[in-house]
Amino acid sequence: MRFTPEFLDELKSRITLSDIVGRRVKLVRAGREFSGLCPFHSEKSPSFTVNDQKEFYHCFGCGSHGGAIDFIMGTEGVEFPEAVERLAGEAGMELPKFTREDIEKQKERSTLYDVMEAVTGWFESQLSAQVGSEALEYVKYRGLKPETISKFRIGYAPNRRDGLKQAMLSRNFSESQLIETGMLIKPEDGRDSYDRFRNRLMFPITDKRGNIIAFGGRALEKDAKAKYLNSPETSLFHKGHNLYNLPTARQAAYDTGTILVVEGYMDVIALAQFGIAYAVAPLGTALTEDQMKLLWKMADEPVLSFDGDNAGLRAATRSAERSLPLLSPGKSLRFVILPTGEDPDSLVQKEGRKAMEMLIDRANPLVDTLWGHLLSGADISTPERRAGLEAKVFAALGDIVDEKVKKLYMSEYGRRLKDLFWQRQAAGRKGVPAKGRGKTGKWTERKSNLGSTVIGRSDGVVAVTARFEELLLLTMVHHPELLVTHLEDFADISFKAPKLAALQEALLDLAHECDVLDFEAASSHIEKAGLMYEMHEVISHIKQDWSVGPDAALADAETGFVHTLARYQRIGPALEELKLAEKEFTLDISEKNKTRFFAAQKAFGEILGNEATIDHYGLASNRINTL
Repeated sequence: MRFTPEFLDELKSRITLSDIVGRRVKLVRAGREFSGLCPFHSEKSPSFTVNDQKEFYHCFGCGSHGGAIDFIMGTEGVEFPEAVERLAGEAGMELPKFTREDIEKQKERSTLYDVMEAVTGWFESQLSAQVGSEALEYVKYRGLKPETISKFRIGYAPNRRDGLKQAMLSRNFSESQLIETGMLIKPEDGRDSYDRFRNRLMFPITDKRGNIIAFGGRALEKDAKAKYLNSPETSLFHKGHNLYNLPTARQAAYDTGTILVVEGYMDVIALAQFGIAYAVAPLGTALTEDQMKLLWKMADEPVLSFDGDNAGLRAATRSAERSLPLLSPGKSLRFVILPTGEDPDSLVQKEGRKAMEMLIDRANPLVDTLWGHLLSGADISTPERRAGLEAKVFAALGDIVDEKVKKLYMSEYGRRLKDLFWQRQAAGRKGVPAKGRGKTGKWTERKSNLGSTVIGRSDGVVAVTARFEELLLLTMVHHPELLVTHLEDFADISFKAPKLAALQEALLDLAHECDVLDFEAASSHIEKAGLMYEMHEVISHIKQDWSVGPDAALADAETGFVHTLARYQRIGPALEELKLAEKEFTLDISEKNKTRFFAAQKAFGEILGNEATIDHYGLASNRINTL
């Protein structure tokens, strides 16, 4: 069975050599390579290395060398076709079924490479000829040196309808071949074919083996409809599967451990001229899944560079979002946003190589770039808006497929949300009589206005409110997860009993300092604070209340907390009204004062009523307890 070079290249791009080898050899990362004991001869110290970027293994002991197919053949004793078949099955690729017609097409494909090579040479000759003098002046104006122009084989397509066509026909290439490669456009109405590229600088695009497969053309006319025009999709060229400057950048990426993605061909070329050879560019589209996989074969954290204008920021956001389903342990992205008005070409021309390398070294990781996008324009001034932001953040993380990566992102963003909400709450409480953190970062007691009122001085209100405060406190002890969404409400409670205030301080410290919020973490934190006796004393006071216990469902605990807090906040005014109504009724037993007194009694009683009257309250906990 025959396999085309294109099929084998596609197969290699879909597999990772270290994964294949790692099934038989225990590999240890050593820099950008892996090492282990050679499977082809006996050894006690590792001399066997695997390089994913270069797609080969090598043993310095016995000299064994090859790629994934060779490894399967050498370790499983199968022939070349079967080794390819096994790897193709793992990569989800169908084996090609060759017919005589397929063989002819392959021969024709090989000839098409010859066509593209000839076209490239002709474009180069036009740039150095009189017809290309203005184009050459433009290239020099852009700061490109003769050796750079030659290295990247930059050419010029004259402003003629059939200049390339006639030149290629004279070299015995057919019109159909030129149409097949995208060099000519054939109108559907039967008119003569004509050159696709006219009056444009021409940038050859190669596959990873160095074969020229397409072109990018930059318009030299200021009013051109399209500044850049790329070759269409052809049998040679699939723009979503390739990157500009890929062959050169692969080696440079291996040498430096870095691969840089920029937006334009001129950016790649200018950077290379200044010694940054590890830059590539997408081919007229946003980065595709296949292109990201190509990048990760060259570096664990490719750096994506974008212009600092609105279009560049939007492109950075799209790339960040598109990468989420593809993330895996050790594989991520970093982002460089250039100063406004600059691109890599202009920056390196003005400030040199070090300026660009400094930006690359300081590139933002994906986790920070995505976070900035999710928070852009966010309003967290109300609990509902904070809940909305939280929902937005965790919905975005739902796109991450790898469970390990997703779990760590959720933990990281959960911590950041807590910090963000805490900062907002701390700022909002400046100058407000409530609890807050002092300069030391510890929670400090601030005097409440309540203490100066009749209610605040009343022994009766302490007795009435103490139970509410214990319920609120113990709910957070057993269900500290609620601190994420109810931190501000809990922090604003002015607990009157010192033991409750101390426990509140410990829980607020827990919310600010710890990434994991659960009963075990809360108990451990309270124990370290020396408050276990106080906690057990509170538990013993209200142990009959199932709604605040550890066995209550989180949904029920939250409902109970919100409802109890609402009653707690109404208890003071209601008790004051009851006292005043009672006093008035005692002094003047009129029908009006009687009605007011009974109404105040009823209102106060309703506040003390049973929260179990809330619709569906307790059902979630009952389901848990009956399992």
